[in-house]
Amino acid sequence: MDRREFVRIGVAAGAAAGSNRVLAAPAGAAPKHGPGGILDAGVWEQQQMMEAGKLTSHSLTSQYLARIKTIDKAGPRLNAIIEINPEALKIALDMDRERNLKRVRGPLHGIPVLLKDNIATGDRMSTTAGSLALNGIRAARDAHVAAQLRAAGAVIIGKTNLSEWANMRSTHSVSGWSGRGGLTLNPYSLDRNCSGSSSGSGAAIAAGLATLAVGTETDGSIVSPASICGLVGIKPTLGLVSRSGIIPIAHSQDTAGPMARSVADAALMLAAMTGVDARDPVTREGAGKAGDYRAALEKGGLKGKRIGVARNFFGTNDELDAVIEKALLDLKAQGAILVDTEVPNISKYGGSETEVLLYEFKADLAAYLKEYAPHAPVSNMADVIAFNQKNHQQELPYFGQEYLERAQAKGDLDTPAYRVALANNQRYARAEGIDQVMREHQLDALVAPTGGPAWLTDFINGDHFGGSFSSPAAVAGYPHITVPAGYVHGLPVGLSFVGAAYSEAVLIRMAYSYEQATLHRRAPQFPASVSLAVR
Repeated sequence: MDRREFVRIGVAAGAAAGSNRVLAAPAGAAPKHGPGGILDAGVWEQQQMMEAGKLTSHSLTSQYLARIKTIDKAGPRLNAIIEINPEALKIALDMDRERNLKRVRGPLHGIPVLLKDNIATGDRMSTTAGSLALNGIRAARDAHVAAQLRAAGAVIIGKTNLSEWANMRSTHSVSGWSGRGGLTLNPYSLDRNCSGSSSGSGAAIAAGLATLAVGTETDGSIVSPASICGLVGIKPTLGLVSRSGIIPIAHSQDTAGPMARSVADAALMLAAMTGVDARDPVTREGAGKAGDYRAALEKGGLKGKRIGVARNFFGTNDELDAVIEKALLDLKAQGAILVDTEVPNISKYGGSETEVLLYEFKADLAAYLKEYAPHAPVSNMADVIAFNQKNHQQELPYFGQEYLERAQAKGDLDTPAYRVALANNQRYARAEGIDQVMREHQLDALVAPTGGPAWLTDFINGDHFGGSFSSPAAVAGYPHITVPAGYVHGLPVGLSFVGAAYSEAVLIRMAYSYEQATLHRRAPQFPASVSLAVR
């Protein structure tokens, strides 16, 4: 079915909508549509059709649900969606009624959105982090992020699969696999991995199963699957988006963020997600620091910007490096001033980062279960470990639970070793890391390859990442945006922009300008495997 046919269906189903416009077109083009037509379109185009009475939220949601049946549950069987919201169509109808009354909440009004299945929803869906230990367990209430999106008028149509426990379960895990959800496939090559842990969110948006999705990141779990699935992903500054109601790994690094097919869509979603939350004290630090992300969607954002090229994150893949070198030329052509540099001290917090995550995972998981799932059959890390051992055929068929066991062996958050490790992380990732290099070279941002192209899924040996630029920003708690930069043998790779705390608007402006100058994204075609002849 081509795009015109989707539009025809939308017109036939559309009711007369309010004439009040909620979203001016950004100064640029949208990335090319795929075969899904309006389902591959972005927020702006979908809103314009709804405002013109040519589309309704109900019809748009219905079409996405049908596409999930034909692509996710049949056909290529991506397995990106772990659960459908049984109330999705009702919510969409409610948004249509509000629009007819000219009560439009904002740019996300009536827009279908997917949430990663570690984000609590106080509705009829479960919140499980992919674990059978929480299968069927409904959260006591919405996570703050979910509540913010509902208030913005978004239609939450379902939950996405993920690497179980956000990929903090085994040292030999397979990203995109969970005991509850199985394995999510990469829509650009079905035998390859989506990376993780926001695997389902990445595959779903790449394949046009919703307009937008929320991912979460501790270290790389938004930007890596976004890069590998040809998407824009934004990992915000720690404190810009509330962590409450998100099944945790570690409060010192965890954050939710948008995953979308364009910078404009990601920026609009980020604006809806931010806000101070009384249940999450760190959000008070972000009060008043959110930028005008809609205003940042303008061309010319690279002109005169000093950008540090983090050369110590190159060299893992020659073909990847060639793509990024071309991206650097594109940045220069848009007026950026490039400075070759390195992010210092990256080797000084690898071990201490893992230590901090283990300590915080044990404490934070127990706190989440107590508040959001007090009726669950597990209440702490020890219970989860015991559940997995009892149900090893379903939960441990491919890899173990070494990280859960190591976390259980840790003390509480008053343990001196934890405090030392946390201080070490903050020193070398912030003051003597990103802050230092940006100050010394008077930089507006750092750029590097987000990571390597997708690897073959391997249940025997586990994941084999091809390098990653995620850790400096993740450990520092600073913002990180990835944008499609091109392809290696038909597999997407991304260019990363990293900046100082709360510099999201600056990064969005640069990322948008780069995207508009290149428009690299192409919709996936769901091949069984990649052709080595494609470059």
